Amino acid sequence: MATSGRDLLEAARNDIPEITPDEVATLKSSGTGFALIDVREPDEFRAGFIPGAEHVSRGFLELKIEQVVQDRATPIIAYCAGGVRSLLAGQVLKTMGYADVKSMSGGYAKWKDLGHPVQVDKQMSTEQLERYSRHFLLSQIGEKGQAKLLDSKVLLIGAGGLGSPTGLYLTAMGVGTIGIVDLDVVDMSNLQRQIVHTNDRVGTSKVESARQTLTALNPDVKIIGHEERIDRTNALEILGQYDVIVNGADNFPTRYLVNDACVFLGKPIVDASIFKFEGQATVYDSANGGPCYRCLYPEPPPPGMVPSCQDAGVLGSLCGTMGSIQATEVAKLIVGFGEPLVGKLLMYDALKSQFRVLKARRDPSCPVCGDSPTITELIDYEFFCGLSEAEVPVGAATNGH
Repeated sequence: MATSGRDLLEAARNDIPEITPDEVATLKSSGTGFALIDVREPDEFRAGFIPGAEHVSRGFLELKIEQVVQDRATPIIAYCAGGVRSLLAGQVLKTMGYADVKSMSGGYAKWKDLGHPVQVDKQMSTEQLERYSRHFLLSQIGEKGQAKLLDSKVLLIGAGGLGSPTGLYLTAMGVGTIGIVDLDVVDMSNLQRQIVHTNDRVGTSKVESARQTLTALNPDVKIIGHEERIDRTNALEILGQYDVIVNGADNFPTRYLVNDACVFLGKPIVDASIFKFEGQATVYDSANGGPCYRCLYPEPPPPGMVPSCQDAGVLGSLCGTMGSIQATEVAKLIVGFGEPLVGKLLMYDALKSQFRVLKARRDPSCPVCGDSPTITELIDYEFFCGLSEAEVPVGAATNGH
């Protein structure tokens, strides 16, 4: 026999216990552990929700609930707009093995009418809802994570081989503000790997060239250019404006300068480097117990011992591989998903198509981030690296690979 909707609802009401909004508020204030699941549609959730609720719309409940509530012994309280869909959702959850499921009577409307607190996240335009729709489908990001990306500020040290792909993906994923530090101009030899630039921009400043490409890709993103040489006089001021620093510099004075400044400012660095067919990437985050650059490399090598890409060459697509890894690490830090490469050094051998991960530990005796630091202000990094001012290549402290 066919079953009517009324019959289904009555069966759900008999099967799933209901709890009032006042009782839910009491449980929240007492710190009782439970999962609060909003089963409304996305547009309803955007208009406002109960603080602390996880959004799993009724249409995706069976597919996504296990990502949100992994332990089936966790108590669940489901709510919708008026208390009907949450009853039906509760039946599904019970069938899936969740042992303690309740439905909030009266739903969000009753909760709001009673004067309980509500939360409204960042409102996105119709274009943004479409542009970032694939992020919304990922439970690790969703609309909340996308809002964090849109509100974030990331600085690229260099618009070269690493800064180009990193910048493109950060722009595409909707990082709200991207700063670019670079004093160099586009050269024909750059175009083999620095994909943010084009043939008709040879001779143009890299900052302006990058701005044109990134703005055309996503006009949502604000591009701030720093066409100046970053040094000890301006590093703290420039880096201090941003949440995450992406280091794609190709010289040691810049690497040590950026490291020390970020330790002093408590900023994480998403770092990568490339050489011929090999790349490496890591995240330096001394503010959260991770190592800094000096923990791994206390002293720079003697001048001339490590050849640059200009002297040794580099596979163009290797920049894309390592730059994409940097962009992913930035997203993980901003949104808060996954395991960032803090305390880990990712090594990539393109010839063998092999990745290796090495442990990188904080050095308690590090002169910058150690227990008793001896370096407490920025120093003369050219002198520290054994270079004279004349030996620093054009665009140094700004240029990247």
